Amino acid sequence: MTQHEVAGVTVAAGVDPVPAAEDAAPLLASRLAPAPLPEPVLVRPRLLRRLDEGAAGALTLVTAPAGWGKTTLLGSWARTVEPAPAWVSVEAGDTGARLWSYLTAALRPHAPDGPSADPPRPDRLELLAAALAARERPVLLVLDDVHRVADPAALTGLEFLLRHTGGRLRVVAGARTDLPAGLHRLRLAGELTTVGPGELACTDDEVADLLVAHGVFLPAAAVPRLRARTGGWPAGLRLAALAARDRPDPVRWLEQFGGDQPDVAGYLRAEVLAPLDDAARDALRRGAVADAVSADLVDALTGRRDAERALTALATAGGFVDRDDSRPPWYRCHPLLADLLRAELGELTAEERRDLHRRAADWYAGHARPAEALRHALVAGRWDAATELLVTGWPELVPYDDEGAGGPVPAAPPEAEVRRDPELALAAAAERAHAGDADAAAAQLRRAAGHGRSLPVPRRDRFRRLAVAVEVTLARLTGDHDEVRRAASRLLATRTPGGPADDPRAGAGDDADVAAAAGAALGLVALSGGDLRGAAAEFDAALAAARAGGRARTELLCVSRAALLHAALGELRAAERAAGEALAMPPCQGWSCRTDCAYAHLALAVVALHRDLPDDAEAHLALTGPTADEPAVAALAALCRATLLRDRGEPATALRLLSAARDALAPLAAGDGPARADDGPPGSGRGVGAGELAAWLLAAEADLRAAHGDPGAARELLAGTPAGAPAVALARVELHAGDPAAAARALPPWDGPEAAAWPLPVRLDAGLLDAVLAGRAGDARRAGRTLERVLELAAAEGFRRPFTRAEPGVRDLLAAHLDSGTAHWPTVSDLVRVAQEPPARPGPAPGRELDEPLTERELTILRYLQSILSNVEIAAELSLSVNTVKTHVRNIYRKLDATRRREAVRRARELHLI
Repeated sequence: MTQHEVAGVTVAAGVDPVPAAEDAAPLLASRLAPAPLPEPVLVRPRLLRRLDEGAAGALTLVTAPAGWGKTTLLGSWARTVEPAPAWVSVEAGDTGARLWSYLTAALRPHAPDGPSADPPRPDRLELLAAALAARERPVLLVLDDVHRVADPAALTGLEFLLRHTGGRLRVVAGARTDLPAGLHRLRLAGELTTVGPGELACTDDEVADLLVAHGVFLPAAAVPRLRARTGGWPAGLRLAALAARDRPDPVRWLEQFGGDQPDVAGYLRAEVLAPLDDAARDALRRGAVADAVSADLVDALTGRRDAERALTALATAGGFVDRDDSRPPWYRCHPLLADLLRAELGELTAEERRDLHRRAADWYAGHARPAEALRHALVAGRWDAATELLVTGWPELVPYDDEGAGGPVPAAPPEAEVRRDPELALAAAAERAHAGDADAAAAQLRRAAGHGRSLPVPRRDRFRRLAVAVEVTLARLTGDHDEVRRAASRLLATRTPGGPADDPRAGAGDDADVAAAAGAALGLVALSGGDLRGAAAEFDAALAAARAGGRARTELLCVSRAALLHAALGELRAAERAAGEALAMPPCQGWSCRTDCAYAHLALAVVALHRDLPDDAEAHLALTGPTADEPAVAALAALCRATLLRDRGEPATALRLLSAARDALAPLAAGDGPARADDGPPGSGRGVGAGELAAWLLAAEADLRAAHGDPGAARELLAGTPAGAPAVALARVELHAGDPAAAARALPPWDGPEAAAWPLPVRLDAGLLDAVLAGRAGDARRAGRTLERVLELAAAEGFRRPFTRAEPGVRDLLAAHLDSGTAHWPTVSDLVRVAQEPPARPGPAPGRELDEPLTERELTILRYLQSILSNVEIAAELSLSVNTVKTHVRNIYRKLDATRRREAVRRARELHLI
C-alpha cells in the first residue's frame, strides 16, 4: 500500500484523509465506521431497544464469545442513531498511543476544542474531557472488540473520560471477555449495562425470521427445536440456514443439525477450542461423558485437580459454557459444542471410555446421585454395581420432574447376565424410565419379569417390590393417572403386613421407602388433576415417610409442593414453615432442585400477597422461574401475578394473564380433577379440584372487570357458577353496582358446614362482605359480631390483605369496630391506620404533567435515588435484582426526560413527586 500526504497528514492510498500523529502509521477510515452488515440482515428490535436504554448510562458492554453477533448488533444500532455515534474498531496489537490516536480522531468532530491529532498526554486528556463536558448533548462512542486492548493505561484513560465528562460521554462497547479491569468501578456505581449471550441468543421469532431471510421455510413446530438445538447461537443458526438452502429436505436436515457438522465443527475448533490450553480442553472433552459437570467430577474424570480454574474461566466468558448458581456450581456446555466434544470423546479407545464411565459412576454414587451412577455403571458394563444401585437407591431413581437424561445411552445388558441376575434388567428399566424412554423401559421390565419367576422366595419379594416401583414410574411417564394409582396401591401392598409401616404416615427402612415413593406419586397425580387438598394430604404423608427413610430427594419434592398447596388453601403459617424447610435443605448436588425451590418461592409469594407485602411477593415471584408444566401450579402463579398487576394499575395485563390461565386449565377443569370418594359437588369445597381452581380464576377476573366499571361483563362471567369464590365475587359485583339486596341474595352462608371447607381466603372475603352488608342494613350488632369472627380467623394465619385492600365499607366498619371494642384492638388499630393512608400517587405540579406517570415501584426507587445508595445497595434494600432496579431507573430517566441521577431527582422535586 502506498502513502501520500494531504495537508501534512499521512494517509494510506484509497483511504479517506484522517489526521494521524506525525511519523505514525496511517489511520484507516474503515476502523472509524461500522463494517458492512452481513446479508441478509436480521433486524432485532428488542436488542436495539436494549442498547437505546443502556446508552442512557455511562457504559454499555455487549460481551460474548465469537459468533454471537456483537459487531452486527453494534453496527445495526449505530445506523439507527441520530446523530451517528463515533466509532472505533480495536485491532490486535494496538498500543495505548495507537488506540488514543483513533479515539481522538473519532471524537474530534464532537469535541473540536479537544487535543490535536497527537495521542493525548494526561493534561490533554483533561482538555478532551472538558471539551466533551461542555457539549449540550451527550456524545456516543462505540468501541468494537475492546477485549483487544492490551494496554491498561488506555483503559484508565477511558475510565477517566467517563468520570469527568459530566455524563456527556457514553460508551457502547463490544468484547469477548467480561468488563476490563479498569472499568469495574462503573459496575459498583450502577452506571454499567451488560448485554450477554443470554440476550444475544436468538428467540424463536428471530430464528424464523433468519430462516425466511435465507429462503428456508420450516413448520412452526420445528423452529423451537432448532433454536434449542443451537442454543440460539446466531453464527450456528446462520450456518444452518446457509446449508439448509441447498438441501432437498431442509426440515429433515435441520432436525439432524449438530456440532459435528463440518462447518460448525471447524468454527468451534478455531474460535472456541483452539485458544484453550491443554488442561481446559481435556477437561471439556472428558467432561463430555456427562450432560453437566462440577469441578469435582471433572477432577475425578481427569485425575488432576485444576478443573475449577478451567471451568470458571470458560463460564466467565459465557456463551459456550454455562454455570448455574448452586454451591458448588455445575457447568453445562452449549449443545453444539457438546456434540463436538462427544465426537472427540469417540476418538478415545474403548477401554479409555469405559474407564471414564467407571470413574463417573463411582463419583455419582459417592455423591448421592444414584440415577447418574446407574447410567454410567451400565455403560461401563459394571453389572453387579448397577444392581446394587437399584436395590439400595430405588426411591431416588424416580424422576419427579424433567430432570434430563444427560450422558450416554447404555446398551441393554447381555442375556447371560440378566439370566444370572434378573434384577439387572430391572436396573436397566429404571434407568431408561428415568431418561424418559418409556418403550425401552417397558421392554426391559418385560425381560426382567420373564426371568424373575425363577428367583428364590426371599429375593422374589424384593424383586416384586422393585418391579412395581418401576411400574409406578412408567405409569407416570406415560401420563396414565389411573394406572399410577393402581401401581401405587400395589407398591403399598408390598409393605410388611401388620407392622407400623402399614400406616403410610409412618414407617422405617424399606417400608418407609415404599410409603414415601407411593405417596409422592399419588401427590403428583392429585396435583396434576388440580386436587389441591388431596395432593397436600398425600405430600404431607409422603414427607413423614421420606424423613423416616432418609430420602432427601423425595423429602425436598414433598416439602416444596406441600408449601405451595398450604399457601393456596390459606394455611399461611404451615406454608411458611414448609417453604423455609425446602429452601434450607442442603444443595441438591445437581438434582432438578430449581423447580423445587421455585415451588417454595411461589408459596412465599402467595403468603406475602395475603399479608399485603407486595414487594416481598414480587421478589419471590422473580425467583420462581418456570414451575414445571402443571396447569394447577400455573393457575396459582397467574392468580398471584394478576393480583399484583391489578394493584399496580395494570388491569388489562392482569385480565390477559387470568384468561390465558383459565384456557390452559379448561381441559382439566372439564373433569374437575381426579375422582375421589370424599369429593362433593364442584365448588362445595370438599376437595379442591381443577373446577374449583378455574372458579378462583373466574372470580378474580369478574372482580377485576367489576372494579373497572364493567359489572355486566362480570355478571356474564359468573352466570351459572356454583357456590364458593364465584358466588362471593357475584355478591361483590352487585355491591359495587349499588344493589346491596342483590348482593345479600347472591352471598352464600360463610359460616355454615359447607363453607367450613372453603379455602380460608374465600371464607374471609365472604365474611367481610357479610359484615359490610349487615352494616348497610343497619344491623350494627350483627356486623360487629361477624367482623370479630373474621378477625379471629385472619389472625390465626396473619391475613391482612382482605382488610387493607377492601372497599371503603370495610374501612368504615373497622373504625366503628375499634370504637365499640374488640379482642383484636392492636390489629384493628393498625389496619384502620393503614387503610386510612391511601398509597401515594404521582401528582404533577400545576402546568407540569408527565406524559407517562411513574408506577408505584418507580416512585419507591425514585425516593432511594435521593440517597447516596448505589443501584446494588438499592436492589439489596428492596430484595430485587440489580438489573430490575436498573430497568426502573432507566424508565424513570425516560419519563422525567433526565440523563443523570441528580437531574432526575431535581425534576422529580419540581413535579412534587418526592
